[in-house]
Amino acid sequence: MSDTTSSAPSGALNSAHSATTVLLVDDEGENLQALERIFAREGFRVLTADSGRRALDVCRAHRVHVVVTDLMMPGMNGIELLKALETVAPDAEVVLMTAYGTIETAVEAMRAGAYDFVEKPLKRMHIVKTVQKAAERHALVAENRTLKQELSALRSRPIVGSSTALRRALEIAYQAAPSTANVLVLGESGTGKELLARAIHDRSGRTGAFVAVNLSALPETIVEGELFGHERGAFTGAVQRREGRVAQAEGGTLFLDEIGELSPAVQVKLLRVLQEGEYEPLGGRTRRADFRLVAATNKDLRQLIAEGRFREDLYYRLHVIAITAPPLRDRQGDVPLLADHFLEVYGRKNGKARLEVAREVLDKLQDYSWPGNVRELENVIERAVVLARTSVLTLADLPAQIAQAERRSSELAFGLGTTLEEIERRVIRATLEHTRGDKQLTAQLLGISARTIYRKLAEGQGEGGEPEPS
Repeated sequence: MSDTTSSAPSGALNSAHSATTVLLVDDEGENLQALERIFAREGFRVLTADSGRRALDVCRAHRVHVVVTDLMMPGMNGIELLKALETVAPDAEVVLMTAYGTIETAVEAMRAGAYDFVEKPLKRMHIVKTVQKAAERHALVAENRTLKQELSALRSRPIVGSSTALRRALEIAYQAAPSTANVLVLGESGTGKELLARAIHDRSGRTGAFVAVNLSALPETIVEGELFGHERGAFTGAVQRREGRVAQAEGGTLFLDEIGELSPAVQVKLLRVLQEGEYEPLGGRTRRADFRLVAATNKDLRQLIAEGRFREDLYYRLHVIAITAPPLRDRQGDVPLLADHFLEVYGRKNGKARLEVAREVLDKLQDYSWPGNVRELENVIERAVVLARTSVLTLADLPAQIAQAERRSSELAFGLGTTLEEIERRVIRATLEHTRGDKQLTAQLLGISARTIYRKLAEGQGEGGEPEPS
């Protein structure tokens, strides 16, 4: 029997089922036809096959959500089909039918990955309800998979920008990435310190996970357990063993954000991990640790040391390589690139067409000082995308403090002793930021050739430098 598709009569189609495709597999023609009529009336899209091999062909040609198959069939039985579907249609839920059902057979089917097991003679409401639940599980699994993909995409956000300040930070990060050295990322809140840490991990060659911990978000009383884990019974309420973040980062990178918030007691334990490569879970025995540490802070750790709130020896363990994430006010030329990126992200997230940006809006975005840095810009763009009433982003869509921002000074200052070559390069870069990367316009404004701009920038970058980030 070839595969066929059936649909319910007009007016009887259940919209909740119409998007669900059910494949019925049975070598007995009468049973197959009866099942086909049942599920068609319920509004499912129905495909049929009279053998296991034919069912695999159908699954290769169609996207099938639920497979309802007889257990005892010649050639390829239901269990064998179930195992073959793991390769051909791994997302499909499988329901097995048999007139020879036993507890042993049911257990084998469930272990092989079947969703459920029903016995013949079939009861119409029972088989329909079973398939409905299988379809719901398929939809739930698919939704969870989508959410994980979106979360993964969010975590792997690109570093957007090509300003000199950002390029210098990235150059240090990329050079440090393949090493085992600890890295301390400094910078104001919202500058993208975690993105820099992820960039280091991605280029490190380490195969373990990137585990991020925001220490300022954890109550002081649970920080030690979160980092190092605990054994069952280690304290009241510890009903089971729990792995800490250090163990989760095995073979990977542990990112400790807001390291200045760490209590003195936990600082001692972290120092031991960095010095000896070992730690003790609460209530447990000594364990070895293998992870790369990247820490970040927006505080002055030297000031905390002077106040007796941070260990100096831990500071030097962390401060092997230091990178400063530049504030957005020092990346004026990156503002349009970042705004364009966030327009794309939040337009897609909110199901809206991409907004055009009025020229005066870009000017205002660049005039604003951005005390909240990139995070503030991201929030402003998300708000504008949600509230915009037209297809063009105007000043009315911006918060008042940004729409009324005064023009920033474009003057440059140079310290005594700055070489003429460095002054030339800074003027060229500043003008490029002002013209948003237009080298021809920059050349006209400075009264030089575009070729001179390329040559001067190449001399400043030196040989073997990293390409500008996109």
